[in-house]
Amino acid sequence: MSGAAILAASFAWPVGAEQVGEIGVDWAGNDIVIEAIADPDVTGVTCHLAYFKRGLIDRLANGNWFEDPSNSALECQQTGPIRLGDIDRSKSGEDVFRASRSIILKTLRVKRIFDQSNQTLVYVAHTRELTQGSAKVSISTVPLRGALTE
Repeated sequence: MSGAAILAASFAWPVGAEQVGEIGVDWAGNDIVIEAIADPDVTGVTCHLAYFKRGLIDRLANGNWFEDPSNSALECQQTGPIRLGDIDRSKSGEDVFRASRSIILKTLRVKRIFDQSNQTLVYVAHTRELTQGSAKVSISTVPLRGALTE
C-alpha cells in the first residue's frame, strides 16, 4: 500500500459510527465526542464511545499537532434481540471499530471478545500505537441471555 493510500485510510470515517453528541469542555475548543457504534456482526448490540478531541487553540498552544489523547469511555447495551453472526471466538477477539487518533499509526479501537463460559460479549476500548501501547482502557459487557447464535 502506498503512503498516500495509508494516509487516506487513516482519515476515513469509520463505518457504522454515528456521532450522537458533542460536548464543549473549555474555551480552547476541546470537545468530548460521543458516537454510537452498532456491532456489525452481532445484531441487537450498540456501543456508545466517548473520546476527547483537541481543538485548534489547544493544538497551537501545546504542540503535538497531529495527535489526540488516548482517553476514551465505552458502554455497550442490548438494543434489540441479539443474534450472533460469524464472530471470532478466539481469546484475542476482533475489532468492531477503529478510528485514527493521529496522522500516523495511532488508532482508537473497540474489540469484541466472546466469553463462552459466561455467555457474555466483552467490549474493550483501547488505543494502539506503533511504538508504545496505552494503559488507558475502557470495558463493557453484554450478557447474551438466550441470544440466537448462527
